[in-house]
Amino acid sequence: MSATTVPQTLLSRALLADGVISGATGALMFAAAGPLSQLLGLQTTLLRTAGFSLLPFAALLVYLAVRPRVPRPLVWGIVGYNLLWAIDSILLLTTGWVAPTLWGYLFTVVQALAVAVFAGLQYAGLRHSSPALA
Repeated sequence: MSATTVPQTLLSRALLADGVISGATGALMFAAAGPLSQLLGLQTTLLRTAGFSLLPFAALLVYLAVRPRVPRPLVWGIVGYNLLWAIDSILLLTTGWVAPTLWGYLFTVVQALAVAVFAGLQYAGLRHSSPALA
């Protein structure tokens, strides 16, 4: 399996920033799903489930960010997962599955854009990192 060397590079910084922000967002959504539900107009279960799902993902990102080498296929998977999250977030708003408040729309669009930016930074970091064998 091929891996990429990750000295303090764009890739490691993007993974770390994504991990920290995903972890903070996930913890907030999980712990404060009730109050956020009222503010955002999104279901408590949706917020709690999405928040909980972010926690192991965030832990993986932070773990990979501090590793000297990471498997390239895994990083490609993270890029794909981030893009899927961003697309699903927009689909959530456009399909009528939820009836968010203005704050809910803003929250969902901003986090979708942030996740898409992380995917782009991770892609760029992956393309500019030096390949190495695992």
